[in-house]
Amino acid sequence: MSSEAEHIDAKEHFAGIIQSEDVLVIREFLNNQNISEVAELIYEFPDYETQIIANLSIHRASSTFKILDVPTQKRIIQELPAFKTAELLNDLSADDRTSFLEELPSEVVKELIKTLDPEERKITLSLLGYPEHSVGRLMTPDYIAVEKDWTVKEVIEHIREVGKDSETIDVIYVVDDKGLFIDDVRIREIILAHPDKKIEDVIDNRYIALNVNDDQETASEAFKMNNRVALPVLDNNNILLGIVTIDDVLWITQEEFSEDIQKIGGTEALDEPYLEMPILRLFKKRVVWLIVLFLSEMLTATAMAYFEDEIARAVVLALFVPLIISSGGNSGSQASTLIIQAMALGEITIADWFRVIRRELMSGLMLGAVLGIIGFTRIILWNMIFHTYDPHAVVLAITVGFSLVGVVLWGTIAGSMLPIVLKKFGADPATSSAPFVATLVDVTGLVIYFSVAFLIMHNTLLSSA
Repeated sequence: MSSEAEHIDAKEHFAGIIQSEDVLVIREFLNNQNISEVAELIYEFPDYETQIIANLSIHRASSTFKILDVPTQKRIIQELPAFKTAELLNDLSADDRTSFLEELPSEVVKELIKTLDPEERKITLSLLGYPEHSVGRLMTPDYIAVEKDWTVKEVIEHIREVGKDSETIDVIYVVDDKGLFIDDVRIREIILAHPDKKIEDVIDNRYIALNVNDDQETASEAFKMNNRVALPVLDNNNILLGIVTIDDVLWITQEEFSEDIQKIGGTEALDEPYLEMPILRLFKKRVVWLIVLFLSEMLTATAMAYFEDEIARAVVLALFVPLIISSGGNSGSQASTLIIQAMALGEITIADWFRVIRRELMSGLMLGAVLGIIGFTRIILWNMIFHTYDPHAVVLAITVGFSLVGVVLWGTIAGSMLPIVLKKFGADPATSSAPFVATLVDVTGLVIYFSVAFLIMHNTLLSSA
């Protein structure tokens, strides 16, 4: 039987036993499922989501809870009995607990923090005190620290004693008696070393560390560039405060990716799932950018009014306005999206602007030439078949062809440079969204089009009438 079929059978079996309300049978069934499978059951049976969590052991409940989406987490916390909520929040790791609490209104956070044990409350308040989107919000204080004069044997014994409460034992952190960070060492190096060997003889003093006030994007970049499962977090005095693990960074990276996609689409980032967001808040998120883009597009009408005489003398020019401006907007949107993605991945920086503009100059010329040739050919062939543009078909085709080269070239340059300029001035490059670039190129594209038309046609089509 395939795993998919087994999964379907599990759902059907659960649907049967949940109706029985036999707590022992329900618990036995849930305890035989993987955490990810329990999460899927919660999504499949939302009416029983609280009951599912309540029937898990507290450790399995917290492990399941932390991988659920925020709206589901909120509903479960609201419906769980107070004592069960306290158990669940206390069992969550400090970083996962902080990640959940920062999604809630402040008055709710205050009430939930009261349910925490004194030590957990202290840790949580400390993490929530760091700036939003900082590494301090991501870190956990649950790590294993040893001193450099300990022997390997002493370290292993220490791991056995406290390892179960640590976020990870893959990496052990070396500090002095004042908590100053010295180095980190992988568990593999400790296991393979002689029991009597001291830790100071095992470490190599080559480490990567994060500052507690670093942006979370810095943490994401550090993990991407270094083969690490966890990184130490230090304060400005080099005191070890906690660690950040790769699983936390993956969640943050996914959230940032979603935000960038929304911004590229010409809307503010949604801070909660689409279907969970009140319609009025969704309206507010979208209307600002639409107004900005609408006002920008009004400049298009202004540009066309400026060339009103040329359009009146050669109405045929107006037929190709949508073709010209859409080609420029599309090329600009392409370039903007590529550059934003490359900047997000760390492939290019502000210092690479000249290399970018040089590449986009060549790309724009080649792309514009291809579209220009297609536009030229289309007008000539159309005229040969239908005689639509006689007697000025050739000059019109040349005008459209050269205009496409200019507009596409300008679109690629503008689209590639705008994210870099915004980054230079400290703004989010994703805000130079595709619609914004397209609007910018629409207006300037009209100027290019009619300027080329005037240069080429001033002795022919534009001189008549």
